[in-house]
Amino acid sequence: MSLLGLTLAAAAQAGPYHPPHTSWGAPDLQGNWSNGSLTRLERLPGVPARIGKGDDVAAIEQKVFDNIVPDDPLGNREAEWWVKGHLAVIDGERRTSWITSTPDGRVPYTPEGLARRNAARARAFVDFDGPESRNVSERCLLPGFSVASPPMQNSPNALGYTIVQTPNAVAIVTEMNSEARIIRLGGRHDAPGGHVWNGDSVAHWDHETLVVDTVGFRPEEAFRAPILYIGPDAHVVERLTRVSRDEIRYAFTVDDPANYREPWSGEMVFRAQKAPVYEYACHEGNSSLAGILQGGRYIEKHPDATATPAH
Repeated sequence: MSLLGLTLAAAAQAGPYHPPHTSWGAPDLQGNWSNGSLTRLERLPGVPARIGKGDDVAAIEQKVFDNIVPDDPLGNREAEWWVKGHLAVIDGERRTSWITSTPDGRVPYTPEGLARRNAARARAFVDFDGPESRNVSERCLLPGFSVASPPMQNSPNALGYTIVQTPNAVAIVTEMNSEARIIRLGGRHDAPGGHVWNGDSVAHWDHETLVVDTVGFRPEEAFRAPILYIGPDAHVVERLTRVSRDEIRYAFTVDDPANYREPWSGEMVFRAQKAPVYEYACHEGNSSLAGILQGGRYIEKHPDATATPAH
């Protein structure tokens, strides 16, 4: 038998992957992981849902990257701040969006939900009254890009996660902002109708899968820049399954009738990361918020500063 035949036969005999377990018997998700890739939540218009053998993968990836990172006048488009990478591969297929439930791979907003999202996005460019009017990531209250609040998304930088387990909880620590999301195992939501940062998450094990149920988001975190808006009364269910030694499959469903036509779902891959997860120290280095507010005061005194010059 050829080497390839022996390899395939061994794989067939191995059967489905069985993850390691903790000393108390739970599937072990612990370690450092990364969801870094060029794939984002929504599919860019004009990008195919499936990439075939004859498609120019490099051209498609460049188109996606160019949409994520507009031309940077400082020439930093491929510096540390914007990690280019490649489209994620799940089950041998390159993914052009995390969303799997809609044909176009885009969030199914209602007109009202889209209007709320657009209004929140617009406020970022006009509302400089004080720190309370700025978004939560600028204030270092939560990580940007929804890397912690469910459904967790991938950012263009600071891509690491650390998962730690106890018999009573699972902690997911993000590299961005060094946020620690604590997920309780068993029990019920603490305060029905209440609202907390990252939502109130409780979980249980469904065989080898951690199923996380989250409700009660703070309204301040509704806008997840750049494209996502999730209302405070949304319901998110996440499923984390270790499918190999080096990979966790992350699936999610979002139900928010106030903003979406229907519940929508997606999936993402987390891969084992050998590099350490570094401290982000957002508050210590956050000079941008003071600069934004100082700019707002300058515009108030010099309204002509924002006028478009004549050509």
